[in-house]
Amino acid sequence: MKIHEIREMKTEELEKQISEEEKNLVDLRFTHQLKQLTNTAKLKLTKKDVARMKTVLRERELAEKSSADIKEGAKAW
Repeated sequence: MKIHEIREMKTEELEKQISEEEKNLVDLRFTHQLKQLTNTAKLKLTKKDVARMKTVLRERELAEKSSADIKEGAKAW
């Protein structure tokens, strides 16, 4: 999944996608342990996708926090 696709998603969709990908990652790890996974690159790609999605969520949290701090600072003046 590309970063621009992730950024276009809503926060709720992103959280849902993260949980699905994490479940998928568990299944991939289990399949790999049973020596049934033929494309082991899927593990790496899935982990990177989850990391990208979590990064975008964190960026959004920080942006909301900083905008809230700015609004509080404006009220203090």
